[in-house]
Amino acid sequence: MINLKDIYAKTAIPALKAEFGYTNSMAVPRVVKVVLNTSFGKASVTKTNDEQKKIAEAVLEDISRIAGQRAALTRAKKSIATFKLRQGMAIGAKVTLRGQRAYHFLDRLIHVVLPRSRDFRGIRPESVDNKGNISIGIKEHMFFPEISPEKIRFPFGLEITVETTAQSKTEGLALFRALGFPFASS
Repeated sequence: MINLKDIYAKTAIPALKAEFGYTNSMAVPRVVKVVLNTSFGKASVTKTNDEQKKIAEAVLEDISRIAGQRAALTRAKKSIATFKLRQGMAIGAKVTLRGQRAYHFLDRLIHVVLPRSRDFRGIRPESVDNKGNISIGIKEHMFFPEISPEKIRFPFGLEITVETTAQSKTEGLALFRALGFPFASS
């Protein structure tokens, strides 16, 4: 089975070299890291301390299972009374993937998760920023094959950010297309 790292080495590098005129393979844009991020939202703020801990544990367990790496809690930096936030309160979870784990995660994202998503018609090209990075929102984490829908205790969405070494939006878009990201036709 060909993985995404092999696709990058065998097809993306030569294609991007031809398209942008790179003379060195190290100048070709590549994926640096993938960051998965989620927040607990109102569910953790309106609950008691015990319920908040259970929600945090469930989300941490699920996001760690999805990433294949231990996730970290994100905490509120300051108190905001209108949002019922206290400084130090757990408000989300994140995990950063690099190297082979990042490519393995992206492979599953492209070939399994996005096609399983409801009403998925492709990633909008506007999701790529001016530095060549992309941010994708997943509404429900149950589309990942590691998660059993019957065992979901707390459904949550994910923000997936892929950081690259691309210098512009066109380079980033070309890299993602070469890797097989399913973009919507404009």
